[in-house]
Amino acid sequence: MIPPDPDQSFTLSQPDYADSTQLITYANRFGQNLSELGELLEDLREVFDGVHILPFFTPFDGADAGFDPADHTSVDPRLGSWEQVRSISQHFTVMADMIVNHLSYKSPQFRDVMAKGAGSPYAGMFLTLSSIFPQGASEQELAAIYRPRPGLPFTHYTFGKETRLVWTTFTPQQIDIDVRSEEGSGYLDSVLQTMAAGGVSQVRLDAVGYSVKTPGSSCFMTPQTYQFIGELTQRARALGMSVLVEIHSHYKNQIQVASKVDSVYDFALPPLVLHSLYTGKIAPLVKWLRVRPINAVTVLDTHDGIGIVDVGPDGQSGQAGLLTEGEVDALVEGIHEASGGASRKATGWNASNLDVYQVNCTFFDACGKNEEAYFLARALQAFTPGICQVYYAGLLAAPCDLELLERTGVGRDINRPYYSSSRVRELLRKPLVRRLTDLLALRKSHPAFRGSCQVRSYEEDSRLVLTWENKDAWAELVCDFAAGKAEVTCN
Repeated sequence: MIPPDPDQSFTLSQPDYADSTQLITYANRFGQNLSELGELLEDLREVFDGVHILPFFTPFDGADAGFDPADHTSVDPRLGSWEQVRSISQHFTVMADMIVNHLSYKSPQFRDVMAKGAGSPYAGMFLTLSSIFPQGASEQELAAIYRPRPGLPFTHYTFGKETRLVWTTFTPQQIDIDVRSEEGSGYLDSVLQTMAAGGVSQVRLDAVGYSVKTPGSSCFMTPQTYQFIGELTQRARALGMSVLVEIHSHYKNQIQVASKVDSVYDFALPPLVLHSLYTGKIAPLVKWLRVRPINAVTVLDTHDGIGIVDVGPDGQSGQAGLLTEGEVDALVEGIHEASGGASRKATGWNASNLDVYQVNCTFFDACGKNEEAYFLARALQAFTPGICQVYYAGLLAAPCDLELLERTGVGRDINRPYYSSSRVRELLRKPLVRRLTDLLALRKSHPAFRGSCQVRSYEEDSRLVLTWENKDAWAELVCDFAAGKAEVTCN
């Protein structure tokens, strides 16, 4: 029984374009290539109307699972061709990644610079220490640079016969681009044009928060970065594509970025849902639902880990987070406990590709493999306004892939399983997965979700109620975080 008087009650609206459900997947892990992915998507047309295909460029299996392209304008022939991407786009909205910040050290452009040095036509395309600090950098300036990895963001490379300190924000194999240079800007334009011609209608700007380096700053989400994001968004829109920005940062940065682009991720939702499930406390979650950007893409999981920095205090500005530092620490330990220690093996110093802001774990395992708690989390995601994106491992309620983690030593691989087409079809018949696909089909097709949503919270009872209404249509979700259960009803 829902109490008559909520602690809080407020109404949220839905953007016109956001009554959408999308699958996030690799082309070679949900089926083995673009052709098989297309066939599986056809079987899921009642569930999804869009797909975010994670990097399928050449090579798709580099140092960072495709996020280090050597050729960002070609489809890796082992996966298929642009023709198959265009074929998928006939029935589904296709989102693809634009890796803004960097290019592979194996790219023809960087190899040419290494061979010819200043004589290369691409000499101005890549950043070195002296590109940003021509007079040298002080200890304070270097210490101020924000990086999602331990250590400084520089790697020794030889340009011609000269050893240079090259800017490598993520890994030594991912070479940072000077996005303000003529060569860098032209390169980004060529990527946008190729994707538009290939059937891509939504562009995800990957790692764009690191793309503009300004001396004396953190080189992350500076005023110059915001300006560049706005400019790049306009260039994509001119080609008929909308833009989603990927930034893991303090929640107020997401709100600020949201005003400049078409969509931002709601990275705060997953950790806040887990916090509420672990503690029964819903106040931080309710606060976020009230202030979150309207043009957000909801996710519980992606190809990366579960973001923590998105809800914690800002270490640079000192701004309070949605959770306190102590609550963040308890959340991380809660994930490790719920996953039976699997996430601990894949996070931080225990695995390569260190990320200071993520815990590597499947969301199903983060819910302790509790099917009712997991359904609650997915139902809340589906009822939260915005485009609803579901990661393929999450759709199939995948446990942590410890075998893959052990084989590769890459922490995030614990949440990147490989499935053949036949295995996907087998898993889609599981009762829990059928509940999830029925839920997503409701979200995709029910007219109530094209109206407005009333949110009511009952903090003492750890209950949250979301009711969508559109004329005579309605759909309601009651979440009981103390019991870890949810109920969905509709007309």
